[in-house]
Amino acid sequence: MNKKLIIYLFLFGMNFIVKAQTEKLRLAVGGLSHGHVGWVLSSMDRGDYEIVGIAESNRELAEKYANQFGFSMSLVYDDLAEMLEKTKPEAIAAFGNTFDHLKIVQEAAPRGIHVMVEKPLAVSLAHAREMEALAIKHGIHLLTNYETSWYPTNHRAKEILELGEFGEAVKIIVRDGHRGPKKIGVGPEFLDWLTDPKLNGGGALMDFGCYGANLMTWLTGGERPISVTAITQQLQPENNPKVEDDATIIVNYPDKQLIIQASWNWPIGRKDMEIYAEKGVIYADNRNQLRTRLAEGYDGFQEQVFNLPELPPPYPDPFLMLKAVVREELELPSFDLYSLENNLLVMEILEAAKESAEKGKTVFLIENL
Repeated sequence: MNKKLIIYLFLFGMNFIVKAQTEKLRLAVGGLSHGHVGWVLSSMDRGDYEIVGIAESNRELAEKYANQFGFSMSLVYDDLAEMLEKTKPEAIAAFGNTFDHLKIVQEAAPRGIHVMVEKPLAVSLAHAREMEALAIKHGIHLLTNYETSWYPTNHRAKEILELGEFGEAVKIIVRDGHRGPKKIGVGPEFLDWLTDPKLNGGGALMDFGCYGANLMTWLTGGERPISVTAITQQLQPENNPKVEDDATIIVNYPDKQLIIQASWNWPIGRKDMEIYAEKGVIYADNRNQLRTRLAEGYDGFQEQVFNLPELPPPYPDPFLMLKAVVREELELPSFDLYSLENNLLVMEILEAAKESAEKGKTVFLIENL
């Protein structure tokens, strides 16, 4: 990262933290069944946002979280539209099932309320395109949050590529997964919809395949792939009876290839990326550890190992990011990891992958234009 950008991000972060205490974002929460909802609830006292309303029809689930995080049940509404109308938030963070992302945008967009959903953007390309049309018509921001969007290693990998010493990327491998939702012990309300093909749009292909498509679209500046070929398997039918729990997706471009390995059947959890370029390899091993190998001689290489610090605010935190975008303190670059245009292409890739796995053949995206 160049020095001017580092200084800018540092000053922006400091300024944002100072302003946060006096200019709280009025934030609503759409649903409580997502396993990551504890993040938004546990951060309420930071000062940069206040939760003005929660839409959740499961009163027992809402009471559980109210007791755990100390918020009043007066914030909780059974009906999403009623909550938005009465509390008038600036933005809403979706923490229910993925199928409901469309409903949240349908209710929020006409009221001028900005939306951030947890990945992926939608259960289908049709849902995603309807969400896009509503966001454009009503002039709202529609962001998609991924854990890997704030990995310093991914940002450093992109910077290394842009410097040019390693040449152009020719093959990128992205691996994301764990042992499976049931084996890692996700809550019952999360497990119920995460393993439901309607409410999640699929299984591991949707849950973890989206990461690789999102990163590749960002790295290439929105380059459209030629074709997608995918194979899925159900390796734990006793735990995931309705959906696939392992997927390998090959995304073909004119001069490069992306391989996505998404699994609920690995002995360990992982989120990593390998970038094979013309003159070397970049390994984003995890959130903070990155290695580079620059080719030298016939088969030798020079290796460097980096332990990277966290990115400055607002980048390591989706709620700070949401606030910065809503308040127009930050304009997302084209095909940014959070951006709508990026995640629409992600949905095209995922939809093609599902079709490819189902029909047993390569799907050409040019046919879907």
